Amino acid sequence: MNRSLNQMFARWQIRVLVLLGQRQAALDRLDAWLQNDSANVYALATQAHLLAEMGDKPRALLALQRQVALQPQAAPGWFNLGFLSEEMGLLEQAEDAFRRALDIDPRLDRAWYGLALSLIRQRRFDEAVIALRKNTELQPMSPYGWYQLARVHVDRQEPEEAAKIIRHLRGFEPKVAAQLERETGLGTSRA
Repeated sequence: MNRSLNQMFARWQIRVLVLLGQRQAALDRLDAWLQNDSANVYALATQAHLLAEMGDKPRALLALQRQVALQPQAAPGWFNLGFLSEEMGLLEQAEDAFRRALDIDPRLDRAWYGLALSLIRQRRFDEAVIALRKNTELQPMSPYGWYQLARVHVDRQEPEEAAKIIRHLRGFEPKVAAQLERETGLGTSRA
């Protein structure tokens, strides 16, 4: 019981410090917590988030790697590792992490999107289309997957497929459709 209360108090302290904009103090508190309990996944996840926010992405990556090693069946940890890896240009590591998240939770739409982004950056467009189709199936009203899918079709020299997506987006995201028209040159006359 005492340990549980200590952890609740530590979480509360960290939240307050973050709310007050004292991220370094919160990070110091997390470091102290992890010295006493190096396997605390909450502390590791929070530490990773703060480190990434503060620009120390290599240390954030290490914290996320420790977190997924401790909780290999938690899809959110793998998703966060994939997101940060993709952001850092570690595309193969990002792809692996997103795939691990999807093995655990195939309905994690953000992981399909993240996987697609890492595949696009690797110029693996055929695989990216599959991931983006799954993302748009799970999140049909979100413009992000549709936008990327149209861009991939343009990259694959399939303007008619991109034009179909533009027409589809006009129904619920006309600003995104207009942006795609400008970026791709697939104006209303072609779409």
